[in-house]
Amino acid sequence: MSTKLRQLQYGNDRRLRTWLEEQDLSHVLAVASNAYVWLGMKQQTVRAVVKGLPSCGWEVLSCGAGAKGERLYEWALVPLLTVGRPGRQRWLLVRRKLGAPQEMAYYVVFGPKRTPLEQIVKVAGTRWAIEEAFQAAKGEVGLDQYEVRSWHGWYRHITLALLAHAFLTVMRAAASSEVPSCRRRARAKKRAHGNACGLALSSR
Repeated sequence: MSTKLRQLQYGNDRRLRTWLEEQDLSHVLAVASNAYVWLGMKQQTVRAVVKGLPSCGWEVLSCGAGAKGERLYEWALVPLLTVGRPGRQRWLLVRRKLGAPQEMAYYVVFGPKRTPLEQIVKVAGTRWAIEEAFQAAKGEVGLDQYEVRSWHGWYRHITLALLAHAFLTVMRAAASSEVPSCRRRARAKKRAHGNACGLALSSR
């Protein structure tokens, strides 16, 4: 499921959703609780659809690993009316916090009919990786430290900052991969030295 992920309730823009479907692009878009969706032949708010969910309609799944372990939430997936899209399906995805069921997030989803809930949840969970990357870029390369008066100036700053952050990320990954190999070489050298000493003693 090659999926476009958009947060900040961009899913409230019906024109964006329609355009993505016309391009046959699978997506997970955050929406507000007062957004309208088609359930059967009836248009309802997201809030109303969620109220009608049975207690057994929720499943606990991880949407990815966080700083304190797996990010576990309760999830529910509701099929929505899908017309003129063969082999494709619209859904309403609902995320509910464990221990605080009043805290919810809502997404409209479009993708292949047989896409499993686990895969959709995984896509929805990529928002944290994106947010963490932005936070790191703010602290390391000053992503948010700009004073510009034009769109072009802002665009140049953001582009160069993200490029610098990508460079640092690649360098860190390369450095961390070199450390274990250096340790392995040091251990191998130590073993070889020990074997050489043993052979020298046995030959006396």
